Amino acid sequence: MSESSIPQIGVGAVVIKDEKVLLVKRGRPPSEGLWAIPGGRLHFGETLQHAAEREILEETGIIIRAKNPIFIFDVLDKDETGVIRFHYVIVDLAAEYLSGEVNAGDDAVDARWLSATEVALLPVSDKTIELLSGVVRFLR
Repeated sequence: MSESSIPQIGVGAVVIKDEKVLLVKRGRPPSEGLWAIPGGRLHFGETLQHAAEREILEETGIIIRAKNPIFIFDVLDKDETGVIRFHYVIVDLAAEYLSGEVNAGDDAVDARWLSATEVALLPVSDKTIELLSGVVRFLR
């Protein structure tokens, strides 16, 4: 089995401040061009919390304190012939904003604090909508 055939673990962090959620516009697959919870890959030896804190800082410039997992899902990205290109298991954690100003970095082409009204007007990944409406109850 090659490394590319092993599912990769991704982490994300749900950060809400002043009734706005921190989202990024993805610059690469999967979910390229869609707004989503910021995050990235778990590195060998990292805890979920440390990985989420590192990834959010790299993608958005925001310093957070990551807490417990609140949402877990699979991403199976297939090519036009049905062959799986990416398989990620994503673990999203609750997080507390500590400091920093939003600045898109890493593979995010944009990053913003968004109100529920603003989120409703943007192309947002299905799983982010599911998380923000069902689990976090940010979207009503």
